[in-house]
Amino acid sequence: MDRISNPAFEGWVIIFFEILEDERTIDLENKTDKRTVFFFAESLFQENKMKNALLVWGGWDGHEPKACVEIMAEVLRNEGYHVEIADTLDVFLDGKLMKSLNLVTPCWTMGQISPEQSRGLLDAVKSGVGIAGWHGGMCDAFRNCTEYQFMTGGQWVEHPGGIIDYTIEITQPDDPIVKGIGYFKMHSEQYYLLVDPGNEVLATTTFSGEHYPWIKGTVMPQVWKRMYGNGKVFYSALGHVAKDFDVPQVKEIMRRGMLWAGR
Repeated sequence: MDRISNPAFEGWVIIFFEILEDERTIDLENKTDKRTVFFFAESLFQENKMKNALLVWGGWDGHEPKACVEIMAEVLRNEGYHVEIADTLDVFLDGKLMKSLNLVTPCWTMGQISPEQSRGLLDAVKSGVGIAGWHGGMCDAFRNCTEYQFMTGGQWVEHPGGIIDYTIEITQPDDPIVKGIGYFKMHSEQYYLLVDPGNEVLATTTFSGEHYPWIKGTVMPQVWKRMYGNGKVFYSALGHVAKDFDVPQVKEIMRRGMLWAGR
């Protein structure tokens, strides 16, 4: 922590000095008292320091990226995050901003990402910035960038039948991200993905074979977490459009996943 150049930290110190001096519990001429106050001020500042999240939306409008990002931005604000929202991939070129983040959430179905933009994002995650996303906004983004897919741990390829009824089964009920949720029903797109076998899978869905008989009984990961360098990666295939987050389990899984991923 840069104590000199951080005005927020300086504010904590000033408040502590004023309160304690008014209560006559410290002697400002006493160096030991000053060091004690400085120590406690720094401890409280670190404990209460606001985390930073960047949510980036764009790409195909069919996934309602702006509306979905606004829902998740409110979730993060309620958890004490400072949230920035961007509608351009050039934000990934801002090295200073990317290094300051605790979490980045892309919601950008399809689209193209330049080598420079992808490097800014990937390097940030490798360094420890967490990343969390949902549905095609994260795992059907930037089909031209295989290293991005390597980071996310999966890529969408099909949703048999379009909008259908299906169920989500929790595979690790003791994991904090899904604990207490149990299986639940969805009426949305059932995602068929190409998935990294190294993912830690938290929830799956099973295909009936009604639309493609040869995939009957296929168990497909829908929620997972993983690492990419020092960064935590979280993904949920749920959240086709904004109303999908009206399903309490969908929104709660995403909330917990974002909080887990944020460093």
